[in-house]
This record gives sequence, structure tokens and C-alpha cells, in this order.
Amino acid sequence: MQNILVEENGCYYIDCSKAIWSTDEINSVYKDAKSHLNDVDFVIETDDILILIEYKNANIKQAVNPSAFNPSDNKRVEKIWRKYYDSLHYLALKNKTKPKHYVYILEYPNSDIVMRKRLRERIASDLPFLLSKNLMLQVPMISKFDILSIDEWNEHDLYSNFPIKKVTSS
Repeated sequence: MQNILVEENGCYYIDCSKAIWSTDEINSVYKDAKSHLNDVDFVIETDDILILIEYKNANIKQAVNPSAFNPSDNKRVEKIWRKYYDSLHYLALKNKTKPKHYVYILEYPNSDIVMRKRLRERIASDLPFLLSKNLMLQVPMISKFDILSIDEWNEHDLYSNFPIKKVTSS
């Protein structure tokens, strides 16, 4: 399928047919270069912005010990903001300079909107919002950050143009 990005477990995909450009190749590019950089899972380009997406789903059948998954763990939190920073290198090398939204799509047992908002505030404090403001950049390093469930993503005014759907086996 063209313009379809499948997450690593093969259970869900993002339909990017309305995107100008999209990719899930950052990880393989960094590995091939023997780089120690982290990366987001997907990038989608629209007319106006780049959407960087980190995807984690501990609610799937293949999830190993989903009840032990803790998205608020300090190491996991650091990894989420670090993935954003490290992915900027790839985008710069590809001359992708539009404003950037970073979306962490997060599904795990007993999660709720309150937890996602708390976690959002915690991670956002380590993203380059203030750095962009202090440097008075014309195009900020980051314009928006959010943590959404799959349902929230699919109901969002902008992101719903790139629906996340279950992979069906035929």
C-alpha cells in the first residue's frame, strides 16, 4: 500500500494518502549510518507543517507485560523528548524546515486523558519551546506537543486526515 505507515508490531497503520510526504525510515537511516541517535517513528508533511509521531501501544495482544509499562518512568520520559531532538538532524538533512508538531500516540492499560495531560506537561518542559522563543527563531524548533490516544488522534481536526486503523488480515 502506498503512503501507508505500519507501526512496528504490525497491528495498526497510519493512512498518509493525504500527506505531501511521509516516512518511517529515520530509524533505518540512523542504523545504517551506525549512529547512536534516537528517532521518532513517523513523520508526516502537510502544506503547512511537519508532524513528528512517536507511537507506543501496550494495549495490543503482542505487548509483553503491558501492566508493567510505565510511561511516566524517568528513563522513558527522557527517551521521548530525546527522540524529538535527535530526529531534527534527519529533517534538517532532508531540508524539511516547516513548523513542527510532535505527537506522542500513547495507549496502555488504565490510561486516561488526565494522565496524558500530566505527562504532556512533564515532557513539554524538556522540549525546545523556550529555546525557540529565546532565540526568536522565525520557524520555531517546535510549535506544538501533545499526547493522544488513537481515538483522540482520529477525532482531531488536523490529524484525522491521517487516520490510524487496525491492520486486517485477509
